[in-house]
Amino acid sequence: MSEGTRGTVGQYRRFDLFQRVEHALLITSFTVLVVTGLPQKFSSQPWAEFMIMAMGGIEWVRIVHRVAAMLLIAETMVHFGVLVYKIFVKRVPLTMLPSLQDAKDGMQALLYNLGATKIAPRMGRYSFGEKVEYWAVIWGTLVMVITGFALWNPIATTSFLPGQFIPAAKAAHGGEALLAVLSIITWHFYNVHLKQFNRSMFTGYISHAGT
Repeated sequence: MSEGTRGTVGQYRRFDLFQRVEHALLITSFTVLVVTGLPQKFSSQPWAEFMIMAMGGIEWVRIVHRVAAMLLIAETMVHFGVLVYKIFVKRVPLTMLPSLQDAKDGMQALLYNLGATKIAPRMGRYSFGEKVEYWAVIWGTLVMVITGFALWNPIATTSFLPGQFIPAAKAAHGGEALLAVLSIITWHFYNVHLKQFNRSMFTGYISHAGT
């Protein structure tokens, strides 16, 4: 059954098995990176010291953090490989690219939320908010991988970049991590789990009402 076709009565195929597994790996790697990374960023705080000791000490925490990072990198590489295959071999439409219609939908949603209009935007397969999230993940992952590599291999990094890049990478790595966590909590959780619980990433199907 192809994407976008009907499943059971009133259900439509939204995500295939590969996409759901990919999402599960992203959740797993991201969660482990947050749990092991934030205590390192705030290592001088009592709660961070407690978490590090509870997880087996700083060396073990660093090992687990790097393993999760490698999982994220591997998952990202597979994602781009599949994306290239879909674009150039299967000729799948680029449905995640932002468009002028997304800007119009965003403005319409703003007016609707402010009560200036009673008409909510009617969006396509992926809304402007979902596209923003997708590209935020892409950008954030690139930043985290580049800065994480620099922090993991400072000698190799400074062999072709100035030494000032290491503290800059540390600041960017920690800042992007905080931004990602806050984005997931305030944006993703609210829109996907609280505002309207969307089961499609777990079941593969979505109803006509969008749940």
